[in-house]
Amino acid sequence: WMKSPVPRPPHIIFIMTDDQGFNDIGYHSSDIRTPALDKLAADGVKLESYYIQPICTPSRSQLITGRYQIHTGLQHSIIRPRQPNCLPFDQVTLPQRLQELGYSTHMVGKWHLGFYKKECLPTRRGFDTYFGSLTGSVNYYTYNSCDGPGLCGFDLHEGETVAWGQRGKYSTHLYTQRVRKILATHDPQSQPLFIFLSFQAVHTPLQSPREYIYPYRGLENVARRKYAAMVSVVDEAVRNITYALRKYGYYQNSVIIFSTDNGGQPLSGGSNWPLRGRKGTYWEGGVRGLGFVHSPLLRRKRRVSKALVHITDWYPTLVGLAGGNESLTEGVDGYNVWEAISEGKESPRLEILHNIDPLYNHARSGSTAKGYGIWNTAIQASIRAGDWKLLTGDPGYGDWTPPQILPGFPNSWWNLERHTHPRKSVWLFNISGDPYERFDLSEQRPDVVKQLLSRLVYYNRTAVPVRYPSEDPRADPHLNEGAWVPWVGDEEEDSWDSVYQKKNKDWKKKLKQSKSKSFFRRLNTRMMSNKI
Repeated sequence: WMKSPVPRPPHIIFIMTDDQGFNDIGYHSSDIRTPALDKLAADGVKLESYYIQPICTPSRSQLITGRYQIHTGLQHSIIRPRQPNCLPFDQVTLPQRLQELGYSTHMVGKWHLGFYKKECLPTRRGFDTYFGSLTGSVNYYTYNSCDGPGLCGFDLHEGETVAWGQRGKYSTHLYTQRVRKILATHDPQSQPLFIFLSFQAVHTPLQSPREYIYPYRGLENVARRKYAAMVSVVDEAVRNITYALRKYGYYQNSVIIFSTDNGGQPLSGGSNWPLRGRKGTYWEGGVRGLGFVHSPLLRRKRRVSKALVHITDWYPTLVGLAGGNESLTEGVDGYNVWEAISEGKESPRLEILHNIDPLYNHARSGSTAKGYGIWNTAIQASIRAGDWKLLTGDPGYGDWTPPQILPGFPNSWWNLERHTHPRKSVWLFNISGDPYERFDLSEQRPDVVKQLLSRLVYYNRTAVPVRYPSEDPRADPHLNEGAWVPWVGDEEEDSWDSVYQKKNKDWKKKLKQSKSKSFFRRLNTRMMSNKI
């Protein structure tokens, strides 16, 4: 008797772009042309209720661990180059799970999950090979990365060694070339492949080869022009990678996932219009992502999915596609959403904890009284449940920035709400009915507010302490032959205890800074208002 053939695990290509805004792709009708991405998305499933994190490190950590930041200690800010911090060692990563399931795993591009010890490096966290940069942002040609004036170092790595020889090539091209090489040298029939391509583009600095800028010479806004060119290079890169998947025999059994890591930064050419807010905020413009899945294995293609999907969901979804059983994803915060994406079934996800960040500047107007005695609304937090979204504390700059605006202002019609009420510390929106967060319902619906505040309390009980250690002077590239490399011996003990108390130590300094910061913010606001 013949056993029915077990489906072979698919090749998985996960492509992540950096800081690409909601309005920075052709199919969201922006001024940017992305024919290759548009076609892949149109023939696949567009995820139009897809959520990521507002900044780089958190999104990557949630993809790689399947866990909310409150469960990895990375709920505050990003990992800075000189911080002795990285993805916690007790976490089994997505690529490690895929290795266990027989995959060949490769990472190309931006890591940004810490590198102070060798144990933190991608090659120790589940990737057979790694080629890319470890810090948050580098020059696209020289691979120079700076963490403050005079603190610059080279940051391009091949495995665990510094790749000095590759300087001068534009990073998007260099990374694409590497992916094509992996595809050309691997046998698609013998072993399934997982490639995580984490583009540095379209993060600042705004750099692109000249010929890509030319088609956008009509754009008034210079930052937008360069930014659009960078998106075009990514589009071409994805076209070349898809071509290689077909050419080398992977395509028929492959799943291509495209995702941004956070919202766009309008000051640097990005646009999240018509969403509110930007990168680094918990408004929809910071957390609602671009995403789509393209695969011959999808049951129902060519559609738009409104299923609620969060970046933590890729971990269990991909482990499931790879043939792993549920015991491999125990304890993760993500859900297996493959049936929701492929067959249009209901999403198993009903809620998203966007984050709880106890270290972010507390909102002066917040209090436990304003949180009905349930929650201190001075704390920056945000949660989505069903149609409802609640924000507390200071969610960040909350304007709507039309694409024409920055930095040249020919705009008579930008008279929406300018700045959020400084006296507020709670907002409630019905995102299904009001995706642009124009109508705050927190006063009309205290019942919903109370429910969501108690959900925050529920999640907060499971949170681990924030890990945000002080910077370590030994990380300085000048002490390490001019490169950013691990600087702590693997046998050195971590002194995390000194980390948890961070809150109280810096508060006086913080207060001083925030006073001067708020002064500048007010000044900027005045200047902006005058310009408008």
